Amino acid sequence: MLKWFKNIGPGTLVAAAFIGPGTVTLCTLAGVGFGYQLLWAMLLSTLATLFLQEFTARLGVYAQKGLSEVIRAQLSHPFVKSFVVLLILSAIVVGNAAYEAGNLSGGILGLETVFGKLDFTVSKVNFNAYSFFIGGVAFFILYYGSYKFLEKVLVSLVILMSISFILTAIITKPNVIEILKGLFIPQFPEKSTLTIIGLIGTTVVPYNLFLHASLVKEKWKSKEDLAWARKDTIISIALGGLVSMAIMISAVSISSNEISNAAELAKGLEPLFGEFAKYFLAVGLFAAGITSAITAPLAAAYVARGCLGWNNNLKSTKFRGVWMLILVLGIVFSAVGFKPIEIIKFAQIANGVLLPVVVGILIWVMNKRNVLGTQTNTRIQNGIGIIILAFTLFLGIKSILSVFNLL
Repeated sequence: MLKWFKNIGPGTLVAAAFIGPGTVTLCTLAGVGFGYQLLWAMLLSTLATLFLQEFTARLGVYAQKGLSEVIRAQLSHPFVKSFVVLLILSAIVVGNAAYEAGNLSGGILGLETVFGKLDFTVSKVNFNAYSFFIGGVAFFILYYGSYKFLEKVLVSLVILMSISFILTAIITKPNVIEILKGLFIPQFPEKSTLTIIGLIGTTVVPYNLFLHASLVKEKWKSKEDLAWARKDTIISIALGGLVSMAIMISAVSISSNEISNAAELAKGLEPLFGEFAKYFLAVGLFAAGITSAITAPLAAAYVARGCLGWNNNLKSTKFRGVWMLILVLGIVFSAVGFKPIEIIKFAQIANGVLLPVVVGILIWVMNKRNVLGTQTNTRIQNGIGIIILAFTLFLGIKSILSVFNLL
C-alpha cells in the first residue's frame, strides 16, 4: 500500500485538472435538469479520457519528453509545425489565462457558501478578497514547491474533494436502480444535446494531454515504471469520473430548476439533509477550484516550454514567468468580476480545433517506433483511438458552432 501511494501522482493531478468549477457546475445542472439520465455521457467521456491519458503516460515514460516537445520534434514540415505550435500555444496558454478567473471563482464559491461574501472597495472599484487569498495559496504552492511537494498538495486536495463529493452523494440516498439505468442505457432527453456535449467536452480536455506527459516524465525515469504509470492513470481517471457522477447524483435530489451552480446546490441540500451536506459540498467546490487554479497555469508553462524549446526546470525564470502571468490575470479578473468574453470565445474556438488535431497527432506518434520502441499502439488501441478521434472532431465542430450561436 505504501509503495502504491509513493507511485501515484500525475494521474491524480490530471483528475484534479478536469474536475474544475466548470465541470462541477455542468454536472450540477445535468443532475438538476435531467436526473440520472445523462450518467452514461460521463461514463463514456471518462473511458475516452482514460484511453487518451494512457497514451500520454506511455509517451512520457518511454520518450522522456512532454507531448509538445514530441510534436515539435516529429513534425518536419515547417508550415505544419508552425501552425500546430501556434494552435497549441493559443489554445493552452491563452485559453488557460482566460479560464483561470473561473477556476479561482470556483474556490471562492466554496468559501462564500460557508463564510459569506468578503469584499472591499478601492477607488470605487469593488474587489473580492477571497480571490487574493486563493490566488496567494496557489502562488505559494507553485513558487516554493518542488514537483514532489506540488504532487503531495494536489493529491491531498483531490482526496479531500473526492471524499466531499462522494459523501454528499451518499447522504442524498440515491436510487441505485435508476443510477445503473442512467449509466448503461444511453438516453437523450429533450434539450439535452448541449449538456451531453458539455459533459464530454469538460472531461476530455486538450491541456490534460500535455500536462500528463510532462508530469509523468518528471516522476518516472525508467521504462520499468510503465506499470505504475498505467495504474496511476487508471485509478485516478476512474476516480475523477466517479466524483463527477457523484456531483450529478447529489443534484438529482434537488427538485428546483433555479439551481445554477454548486454553491446554490450546497445551500439547497442543507434543508433536506442538514448542514453537513452543505459543508461537504462547499469543501469539495473549494478543492476543485484551487486544484484547477494550480494545474491550469502549470500546464500552460509546460506547453510553452515544450513548444518554444526551452531547456529548463520548474524553478527557471521563463517557466515561472508563464504560470505567474496566467495566475495574476486570473486573480485580477476574478477579484473585480471581469470576464474577458472575447478571449474566452477565442479560447473555445482554439480548443475546439486543437482537440481533434492533437488526438490525431497523438495516435500518429504512438505508432512511431523511433519514439516508443516496442511500446507502440496495438491494432485495438489504434481502433479505439480512431473512434475517439472521430468523436473529438464532432465535439470540436459542435463547440465552434456553439460559440457563434449556430447550435
